[in-house]
Amino acid sequence: MTKKIKHSLETLIEKSLQKKATQAEEDLLEGFMRSEYEKTSWEKNLMGTAVNGFGKIEKHIAKKRISRYIAYAVAASVVVLLSLGLLIQPEVSDSAKMLTLKTGKSSDSVRLADGSVIYLAANSVFEYPDHFETEDRQVKLIKGKAFFEVAKDPRHPFIIRSGDVQTRVVGTSFHIQMNKSGCNVIVVTGKVNVSAKNQSVDLVPNEEALFEANTLVKKKASKMLVVNWYNEDIELKNVKLHEVLELLKNKYNVTFEVKKDSLLNTSLTLYIEKNAALENILKQINYISNLNFETNGNTVTVN
Repeated sequence: MTKKIKHSLETLIEKSLQKKATQAEEDLLEGFMRSEYEKTSWEKNLMGTAVNGFGKIEKHIAKKRISRYIAYAVAASVVVLLSLGLLIQPEVSDSAKMLTLKTGKSSDSVRLADGSVIYLAANSVFEYPDHFETEDRQVKLIKGKAFFEVAKDPRHPFIIRSGDVQTRVVGTSFHIQMNKSGCNVIVVTGKVNVSAKNQSVDLVPNEEALFEANTLVKKKASKMLVVNWYNEDIELKNVKLHEVLELLKNKYNVTFEVKKDSLLNTSLTLYIEKNAALENILKQINYISNLNFETNGNTVTVN
């Protein structure tokens, strides 16, 4: 059936272009295209804005004297694209395939084509090209948290988009953490530029940029987070519980509810292996301090 429709459309369009179609055939073709136009929607992500996209399409087919309805149908309808043989590709790279890394309850990592390594926390989503071919090396942190070890390349800045926040570097290491209220960037080595909503700050090691409520703020970073806790063992000596929980919250993407604020001042000495399960760390803390932990999904209650 599809082949018959395609053949009929091709025949009608060819006759119309050659001015050999009867008025009845012209009316039939116009009616079909109007129908397709009214049923279709503009895929902005693929085609760009409708105004700019249509302008390019109209220019492309102007010599063919095809009606405005046909032009929109060509751009927006798969059936018509196949039938007309006038497929117009959107202006995107045809060789850089986008890949997605998603994590579940455990972290994961990926080495990019330029040698950069990204460590992804649990319950996170990261999008990247299979290779870089533009002046900027662009990637996206769509959800969650990640630690970036960016390969140095002064001629090709590395750009990460995370919601409204854009992080721009040449070669350095840093954390990006997204949550419901906003996003923060913590620098471990090198220099990083963070921008959002026409605001911009430059960060050096041990500094953090926090974007919340449409405001970008620069401040000193927590010493617990200025390490690559994704890929390194961590030794903590006489550290307060609230600092330990902050580290665990980011490493395992969990929330802690502490029943008594006084517990947060409990001092601990811990050794956390890079691949240690959260359950094992909580058992270790329990053995040292007699604190009890109850886990319910992504929430841990401390008693």
